[in-house]
Amino acid sequence: MALGDVDDIERLKKINAALVSRVERSMDQQGNAFSLFQTAILLENRVRTRTEELQQTLRRLEQSNIELSAAKESAEQANLSKTRFLAAASHDVLQPLNAAHLSVSALAEVQTSEEGRKLVRQVERSLETMGDLLRTLLDISKLDAGVVQPEISDVNLETLFSALRSDFQPMAGMKGLKLKFRPAGVMVRSDRTLLRRILQNVLSNALRYTQAGGVLVGIRRRGATVRIDVADTGCGIPDHEREAVFEEFHRAAAGSDAGQGAGLGLGLAIVRRMAGALGHPVTFSSRIGRGTIFHIDVPLAEGVAAEPVLAAGEMERPPGYGLFGSKVLLVENDADVRGAMTSLLERWQCAVRGAASTDDALDALGDTAWIPDIVIADQHLDLGDLGTSTIAEVRDYLGRPVPALIVTADPSDEIAAAARAAGIEVMRKPLKPAQLRALLAHLLA
Repeated sequence: MALGDVDDIERLKKINAALVSRVERSMDQQGNAFSLFQTAILLENRVRTRTEELQQTLRRLEQSNIELSAAKESAEQANLSKTRFLAAASHDVLQPLNAAHLSVSALAEVQTSEEGRKLVRQVERSLETMGDLLRTLLDISKLDAGVVQPEISDVNLETLFSALRSDFQPMAGMKGLKLKFRPAGVMVRSDRTLLRRILQNVLSNALRYTQAGGVLVGIRRRGATVRIDVADTGCGIPDHEREAVFEEFHRAAAGSDAGQGAGLGLGLAIVRRMAGALGHPVTFSSRIGRGTIFHIDVPLAEGVAAEPVLAAGEMERPPGYGLFGSKVLLVENDADVRGAMTSLLERWQCAVRGAASTDDALDALGDTAWIPDIVIADQHLDLGDLGTSTIAEVRDYLGRPVPALIVTADPSDEIAAAARAAGIEVMRKPLKPAQLRALLAHLLA
């Protein structure tokens, strides 16, 4: 074979190898492209499957949200229904409870033996406990339902402290404790009624768990805030119970010195709810065996000076002061309550005329020689009459704004607002005779 032929064969081999290599690369590329195509199809199927699963999950979540919303609305309606039921039930229960309270107070006036007076005091304490429990349960229900709307105004702390001193001094005296209030000549921004209830519950708790020493109430200015401190020398609160003390039905441990009057543990539970509604932070510091200090932070009223309060000698009038011979028009449709109230007022040397409705009240005024010095009326009377309207008609008939008092077991804020607008005082049933007597003396002074 010639040399030229060999060279041609080698060249052809190289060309053939290059062509084979190109064909192989082309086939590999086609294979890779087919694999990518298959992979894309697989991924698309997976995406479609995941999308369908996500859509199903979203639909289930949407349905769950609809069900949760319906359950929430149902729970809210049930809560409001519970509140209305408790309000109605408490009114029906407080009516006979009020009659019993007044009857026992009248009975106390005629007791001559120490044993009889002791039994009367026991019954009075039981009735007061029942009344306080009913009011507290109703307050908690209203706060949880969100139906309490605070009425913010300027509150004179000195006046508030004076009222609290009058309320709790007997309780402290019975236990041999000192109860002191430091001067508080400032005005704060709060709801007068709710703030008083907060301090009443904190004070009651402090006195209940204090066996020796006493309780001190004072204030500290902290910029635009007034901190009200209630300090006691009681048993103290352990660190592990710092949050538990604000829970319902939580009471001190059995080893504490609270004694048998530990209550049901609702006082601080309602304190937190009321303080939350007002936006007043409540905190405390405590040492076991040394005592506890509760702090309530209240906004300071700007540019308002506190009004002076009555001197202690003026406030502590003797029982029955100013009532002797007073003429009282009593408008009450419950015969038992009317009878008990009449008996109590007559024991205080008042002349009483009773009525069950507006027409009865106006008939009682037919004798022009008998003009009442004060009108006491229940809010819900016979024939659908309202006490506020009855008082308005009596005043119109007499031609003068005779002092008046609404006594009711209805806890609604609307009644208090309507009474305030008409210049009428309001007391809630069951009545505490000492408070009733003091208020009547004030109105007749």
